[in-house]
Amino acid sequence: MSPAETVQRFIDQINVHDVDGLSVLLTPDHRFIDSLGSVAVGRETMREGWRQYFQMVPDYHIEITQSFTEGGEVALLGSAGGTYARNMQMKPADAWQTPAAWHAVVRDGLIAEWQVYADNEPIRQRMRQPA
Repeated sequence: MSPAETVQRFIDQINVHDVDGLSVLLTPDHRFIDSLGSVAVGRETMREGWRQYFQMVPDYHIEITQSFTEGGEVALLGSAGGTYARNMQMKPADAWQTPAAWHAVVRDGLIAEWQVYADNEPIRQRMRQPA
């Protein structure tokens, strides 16, 4: 697979919330960098991170409108959204969406790094609201 195809497969797994499918696409030393610059390292660390995130936002999805590839790096533009599950329940008022960008580094057909650039304020607002 080309780097762009690997990244598209990764996005497909995100959008169907397949933690195992995501995990097999990560290098053992995978680095995840969130929009605040925090770094999580390791395939198993991210397996648990994605599992927890999909519990918090069960319908999380990303939509890509543009992508650019150079060598093993892929830059993506689009949006991310979902519904914050308050007490394991999803309500329309807790839905959110935000413009986003991602940077992926693909090595040997696997995602070595996934960096997210997004404003997290829309989901933070939902999390601060009373139940």
